[in-house]
Amino acid sequence: MNVWEALAILGAGIGAGGINAVVGSGTLFTFPVLLALGFPPITATISNSIGLAPGSFTGAVGYREELRGQGPRLTRFGIMSFVGAITGGTLLLTLPAGVFELVVPVLIGLACVLILIQPRLARWLRGRRPAHPDGGPLLPFGVLGAGVYGGYFAAAQGIVLMSMLGTALDEDMQRLNALKNALTSIVNATAAVFYMIFAQPSWPVVGLIAAGSVIGGYVGARLGRKLKPFALRGLIVAVGLTAAIQLLMERF
Repeated sequence: MNVWEALAILGAGIGAGGINAVVGSGTLFTFPVLLALGFPPITATISNSIGLAPGSFTGAVGYREELRGQGPRLTRFGIMSFVGAITGGTLLLTLPAGVFELVVPVLIGLACVLILIQPRLARWLRGRRPAHPDGGPLLPFGVLGAGVYGGYFAAAQGIVLMSMLGTALDEDMQRLNALKNALTSIVNATAAVFYMIFAQPSWPVVGLIAAGSVIGGYVGARLGRKLKPFALRGLIVAVGLTAAIQLLMERF
């Protein structure tokens, strides 16, 4: 690759790391750039997943204050995220590339709807029964499904997670965002190790995206913590709808 191509990948990595820390969907910054530069889709997906893993970690570290007191919850959901990431990585290497992409826009659209109705739905649920401190028995399976999705393609897994966590847990949006960042970090790190062992990434691309995502993840976490819950919810929906539209346009 030439200098301009390297700068484009680095810039996409910075943008992806920042948006992953605040919302999710950072893959939609880097994946199209790699395709435009001529990388095969599978190689682009694998290299992107490995490269974004360090940025996910810095994003989670940036929210460490909001993670205080959520250790048991993080352990419980983290195990499901780990198993889901392994499953998603296996699917990527064994199934045709178009299979899972068919349902991605639908998943993102449903996630955006859940984000919009989350406050009213949470009030309705609290009126019918006491809020479960860990989200009830079904939430871990939802986290498992998000991990499978994240291990396969990764785009908007943060939005899917936030919709489920916000609906099932009676928590402040910033604490939910911190938990989301930690879980996506587990998924991305697990998928990265899986692909390094069983796949063939483009290591120059991995290095550029990793460097950019570390910078973007730290900056994005600092900015995201200052957002009001309404603004954060609005940003999540905006990015989610953009992601769904982009995927549909690429498909058709």
